[in-house]
Amino acid sequence: MSAAPPPEPPPGRPKAASPPSGGSDGTPVRSVGATSEPPPGRPKAASAPSGGSDGTPVRSVGAPSQPPGRPKAASAPLESAGANSLRRIPPIQCLVTFEALARLRSVTLTADELCVTPSAVSHRVKQLEQIIGTRLFGRADFSLTTDGIAYLAHVREGLGALQRFPGVAGTPGKRRLKLAVTPTFARVILIPRLHHFREAYPEIDLALQISIPLLDVVAEDADLVVRFGSGHYADMEHSEIARDVVTPLASPAWLREHGPFERPDELDPALLLRSPLEPWRSWFSAAGLPWQEPEGGSQFNDVGLMCDAAAAGLGVALVRLKLGAPWMENGTLVRLFDLDAQSPHAHYLCWRTGAMDRWECAAFADWLHKSLG
Repeated sequence: MSAAPPPEPPPGRPKAASPPSGGSDGTPVRSVGATSEPPPGRPKAASAPSGGSDGTPVRSVGAPSQPPGRPKAASAPLESAGANSLRRIPPIQCLVTFEALARLRSVTLTADELCVTPSAVSHRVKQLEQIIGTRLFGRADFSLTTDGIAYLAHVREGLGALQRFPGVAGTPGKRRLKLAVTPTFARVILIPRLHHFREAYPEIDLALQISIPLLDVVAEDADLVVRFGSGHYADMEHSEIARDVVTPLASPAWLREHGPFERPDELDPALLLRSPLEPWRSWFSAAGLPWQEPEGGSQFNDVGLMCDAAAAGLGVALVRLKLGAPWMENGTLVRLFDLDAQSPHAHYLCWRTGAMDRWECAAFADWLHKSLG
């Protein structure tokens, strides 16, 4: 017998939607175009944003709008300014290799010390020179250029700082530097400036000893030597640090007794104090006097002693203005004429080959040149 048809709804009530028809086995049949549910355990896919009634896509809440025709803004760089500045810091292995090669002056010995190949040593040095933009070694014997000497001091200072671990008791090791210097230069020029050196390099202990000018005699072997002379030193490398002019000086009492002098030719050669450090012929030539070097009278091999002798009224001393400044400032010596002459001698900083490879020697040389410059 056939099934009876479903009853019609009462008038005015909407007709109920018929359920989807199933298959023959009773399984509901999915409508065409309907979205299937994901299998159990798989997350449901996010639905695309729906459009408006006119078909215009609806912008998500909070998403920035991009005006038509304007290019999309570039994303911010990931690197910070600090990261960019670190690019200029050479790799530590390059710095260690440079310090070792400057000290050992041999690629083979440097490679053995660092446990690398000789080609690695050459590559690291070349890489370092490319980074800092200058040559560090000048010749095949691995002697340093001027820039190399200056940079080596900074590298050794930096490597030394990295070896000081925080929280470790005790003070860093001191570097001892032995300096031989002429007496008057030490008293008048160097010692008044030494507190600046100690402030700049507290890790260097400076040991001063006296050297005899011109004879270049020192009590013991020194790391650096300040010499006074012509600058022809075949036994040591050297650089000029101070040159000056000379002029005659005498005590006010001596000048009242023997002066005044209006012209240089009024001087009595017998009253001139002599010193091999400052020969009179340079000033005679500047004054237009055809005189020879004085042969008699008192002689001194130290400028300070000669200034003391002149201040005591023993005669006229030919003195470098910078070395004679203390006596002129306290009034014990005065100028005789407004005529100066260039001294044939100068002060030089001297060192043996390889000494400037030591950080403390290079640091003092750099400081001294800047201090006197």
